[in-house]
Amino acid sequence: MRGRRILGLAALATAATLALAGCTTDQLALDYGSGGNKNYVAGDGSVLEIEQDQRTQKVEFEGVTDAGLDVSSEDYLGEVLVVNFWASYCAPCRVEAPELEKLSQKWSEKGAVFLGVNTYDEPGTSLAFARTYGVTYPSVIDAKTAAVQLAFAGTVAPSALPTTIVLDREGRVAARILGQLPAASILDAIIKTLVAEGEK
Repeated sequence: MRGRRILGLAALATAATLALAGCTTDQLALDYGSGGNKNYVAGDGSVLEIEQDQRTQKVEFEGVTDAGLDVSSEDYLGEVLVVNFWASYCAPCRVEAPELEKLSQKWSEKGAVFLGVNTYDEPGTSLAFARTYGVTYPSVIDAKTAAVQLAFAGTVAPSALPTTIVLDREGRVAARILGQLPAASILDAIIKTLVAEGEK
């Protein structure tokens, strides 16, 4: 992603898409659930799973977390990586945060790790969200460059907030949940399948 002159326009386009995909108030969260026409793209909780032999190139990204630590996709190779795209203003993001944290704790040291991608907030706001909702896994601050969002655009784009994308141990997109988790058990089952792939 470094040095690409196309980053500016593409980042703005992606950021605009994700901004529209979010929600600014709890009323919009209700509209999100009902499918109301409120000028944003609402995820419907649909689940896309990609068979192992149909997965394409690995996703490569790098960024800085809300705690100021450098991270990259290379750090997670060999483990299943659950990437959750979110923002603090998004009510469905707030609803699913505790469920994601529970799954993060369940799979810690068992072959899967979690990483948030904050598409809107400054580090302080992101950290405050984590404290409020008890989220312990890190989040990349991606609001200014949209670099992480762009890294996924060539595979299965995070076209709504929230979106959860799961990478297999090779860093390839294996599943996407568009919108709020319909049930934690669905993501849990996806993770279990992908962790098992690496144990065969």
